[in-house]
Amino acid sequence: MLVYIIEDDTAVSDALSVLLEELGHQTVCFDSGEAFLAAARPKDGDMVLIDLGLPGIGGEEVVSQLETEGCPARIIVISGRSRTMIERSLPSGRQGVVILRKPLFLPALAAYLN
Repeated sequence: MLVYIIEDDTAVSDALSVLLEELGHQTVCFDSGEAFLAAARPKDGDMVLIDLGLPGIGGEEVVSQLETEGCPARIIVISGRSRTMIERSLPSGRQGVVILRKPLFLPALAAYLN
């Protein structure tokens, strides 16, 4: 499985990349929604791990665009915001979008990888 990590904090994206690669997954990191949307086309079986608090095009907009394009990849949204704030920023009806709060809990993340 290819995991696309979209995170503007390089320490977080590097840590996630190392962790996921140790679990046997290939990763590609992007520091902005714009860079991801310009370069990546996730396929079925891939995963998109995206921070909501991105500069420029925010994570919410990236998720919306992926859904509009019919992206078959699984989407995990990560954020340091409260769960209530996250749910308010992501309109209802987004089935299949998983929400995880920072700091990430490894077993919770690993559960969605399989």
